[in-house]
Amino acid sequence: QVQLVESGGDFVQAGGSLRLSCVASGNILSFDAVGWYRQAPGLQRELVASITTSGTTYVLDSVKGRFTISRDSTKNTVHLQMNSLKFEDTAVYYCYGDDAYRIHWGRGTQVTVSS
Repeated sequence: QVQLVESGGDFVQAGGSLRLSCVASGNILSFDAVGWYRQAPGLQRELVASITTSGTTYVLDSVKGRFTISRDSTKNTVHLQMNSLKFEDTAVYYCYGDDAYRIHWGRGTQVTVSS
């Protein structure tokens, strides 16, 4: 079973930047899509950004222009560059990989943005 391990979460002031990374224990291109969900306290988990094997990307409307997803297949890693962070971006960010059979999840990394 492929494992996904996130890193990069931190405490940051509003307007700051963070770069999240997710490393897959196997070939990241084995997933049809990889990306990031987030879940804030009391809210449902929401898809923030994703990238397919072919390179098609999706970004949540509320983070467009601020967040960028990228993939380094040589390192089996997907990144989420987060700029101009807002208080409402505070959440646990989860890496996921969808191999068409099931969704694999990382354990999450906490992002806290102070207002």
